[in-house]
Formats: sequence, structure tokens, C-alpha cells
Amino acid sequence: MPVIALLRGINVSGKNMIKMDRLKALFEALGYREVRTYIQSGNVVFDTDAPASAVADAVERRIREELSYNVKVLVRTSRELEEIAARNPFGAADASEGEPPYVTFLFGEPSPEALAKLEASRRGDDEVRVLGREAYVLCRNGYGKTPLSNSFLEKKLDVYATTRNWKTIHALIEMSRS
Repeated sequence: MPVIALLRGINVSGKNMIKMDRLKALFEALGYREVRTYIQSGNVVFDTDAPASAVADAVERRIREELSYNVKVLVRTSRELEEIAARNPFGAADASEGEPPYVTFLFGEPSPEALAKLEASRRGDDEVRVLGREAYVLCRNGYGKTPLSNSFLEKKLDVYATTRNWKTIHALIEMSRS
């Protein structure tokens, strides 16, 4: 079954640097098949029959053992990623006003209190909608200028998170189909 691993916080600002060929080899050493990486931000598409939680734990442990990095790993099946893309609450019309939406993948479902805290702190034209374990972020003036950054959402929602742009999400979906 095709699976996508999203690594949080690698190759960002010179921290937790991992070359993609090394990352690929790490996944292959764990017994995963058809391993492919996409860009330098920790996106890995591969095949496995193992449950998502077991994959995440194994990869986190292997990175910690081999590289001494504490990296969080989030795993979604290709079907889940397709469903996430299909659930985009902003649609094509809203995306045409600025950048396409971003998806912040949450490592757990936020509590109702955390969601209320996020809603109370909203400012500006950018929008965020949390649906289960994903936060869809629409940045009308670019992601670099939004207050709705990955760090902001982690603090407000009290869960680890990792963000991907719409192009990356669709590239990973296509990679998982081939």
C-alpha cells in the first residue's frame, strides 16, 4: 500500500540536515519498498503493509539512532492524502485570490478548547479551517507574511504540526499513484 511520511523540521534554517539519498536509504533499511523522496523538506513516498503508527515510530527511532535528531514523523496513506486534498474547504475560487491553500498536518486532533483559543486569536485576511487532524490555511498575501504559521498553529492548538503547500500535496498524491 502506498504511504506518505512527512517529517517535521528537517532541512529548515540549517537544522536537522538530511540529504534525500540518506533519507531514502534509511527508509529502505527499515524494509520499506519503492522509496521515493520529494524535494528537501522531508516528504517520502513508499510502500509498506505496516500500520502508520508503527512506521512513524520506526522512522523516528532510526533517525534518532543514526543522526541524533529528534524528528517527528507523520504518516498518511495515499487514500488519506487524496481525501485531505478533496476536503479543501476553500475551493478553487478562494485560492485564486492569492496563494493556493496550505495544509498543516496535525499530529493529533485538537481539543475543543484549543480550537476556541485559535478562533479567538484570528487577525487579518488570512483564514484557517481545522477539519479533524488537518488545518487548511489560506494566505492571501503569501505564506511568508501570514501570522498562521506552523509554529503559531502548534502553540494555539497544542499539537505538533508540519505544513505543506498545495503543489507538494498534489505531487505526493501523483507519486503515490505511480
